[in-house]
Amino acid sequence: MTIHIKKKLEEEIRLIEYELKNELPQELKTAVAMGDLSENAEYQSAKQRQEILNAKLAHLRKRLAEVSMINFEKIPRDRVSYGSTVVLYDTQKRVEITYKLVSVEESDLQKGLISTSSPIGKGLLNQRQGDMVKINTPGGTKEFEILKLTTIHDEEDSD
Repeated sequence: MTIHIKKKLEEEIRLIEYELKNELPQELKTAVAMGDLSENAEYQSAKQRQEILNAKLAHLRKRLAEVSMINFEKIPRDRVSYGSTVVLYDTQKRVEITYKLVSVEESDLQKGLISTSSPIGKGLLNQRQGDMVKINTPGGTKEFEILKLTTIHDEEDSD
């Protein structure tokens, strides 16, 4: 799983670095050739894009370093954590929901992938199968029973 995240982050970094080293310098050079930089919209736009890309690049490098430091040995085998798949019973809606806890980069609610830093993700962390959990969300308090828990270790064992 972290290999997938690392590859995604590395690809984004590579694309941004390419734009910063190849495309933006050409845009800046073209804009400078147009003359007066104080009223040159192309120059201002390229400089602003350069600042945005540099900030994004710094953020991606920081995330890559964080992801690289995940120690799978410290991820619990009996509680909800990163990489866990949980089958929940929503006591208010009376339906079962399945979520997989992932990183921010991987999250996709439509696919049932929720971030460990989302309200529901945070509320589920360190819970066990059979636990009743109340979670405050922007839409109100939700109450779930954890019907089934599959940890990242269980998934690796079944591969």
